[in-house]
Amino acid sequence: QVQLVESGGGLVQPGGSLRLSCAASGRIFSINAMGWYRQAPGKQRELVARIGSGGSINYADFVKGRFTISRDNAKNTVYLQMNSLKPEDTAVYYCNVDVIYYSTDLYRRRDDYWGQGTQVTVSS
Repeated sequence: QVQLVESGGGLVQPGGSLRLSCAASGRIFSINAMGWYRQAPGKQRELVARIGSGGSINYADFVKGRFTISRDNAKNTVYLQMNSLKPEDTAVYYCNVDVIYYSTDLYRRRDDYWGQGTQVTVSS
């Protein structure tokens, strides 16, 4: 019912920047919170940043002052601007969206969707 398409990952040197995007499409009625998570090899998936429908934001301590999350409600898109990247930021980054959508039976339903993941590698 809802599709998420991520973009913007890649290879960057320490201290560099990347901007991730995640666009939601489909039979969307409204979107609540949107967020970014990451998973490094051998580690559990962890929250990076999350933004509510009203604009409230929370960041993981390890990205405060370096990453900025934002959203464009008209485009159903969430962004993550990552600056001052460190090798320990290397991971697959996933967007997550809490969305209300129209199901095939035309009822509104609420569900949690994940993007396909985009690799971010910070290395010299």
